[in-house]
Amino acid sequence: MVKPIMRDVFFLNQKSEPAMKEDIQTAVDLLDTLKAHEDGCVGMAANMIGVKKCIIAVNMGFLNVAMLNPKIVKKSGKYETEEGCLSLEGVRKCTRYQEIEVEYEDMNFKKQRQKYSGWTAQIIQHECDHLEGIII
Repeated sequence: MVKPIMRDVFFLNQKSEPAMKEDIQTAVDLLDTLKAHEDGCVGMAANMIGVKKCIIAVNMGFLNVAMLNPKIVKKSGKYETEEGCLSLEGVRKCTRYQEIEVEYEDMNFKKQRQKYSGWTAQIIQHECDHLEGIII
């Protein structure tokens, strides 16, 4: 189900809790909400729909993928950029990494470990920041 976008900075600044099997509907709602905003959004974290759980949804170019309990375990190629956020007005400067490696659980709670680079890596980093209560 498509959910409204959270814009409360106090709420967004709070750290998310680990996702459990009973949170799978939040992942589905997050994917639905990302799809509904695909004209101006390439990734979302669960707190952006008002749920403090460690779930992100990322546009991988040809499909949207949900990641539960993602952790960036390696990063390289530091660079400075500017990003916007559906929950905030305007753009802000931030530091990102060109290449990352992420451990996460898929929608079946199967552990995954993947490498990402470029634009997809930047999206994942932005959404993982949301889970830590970090706002660009």
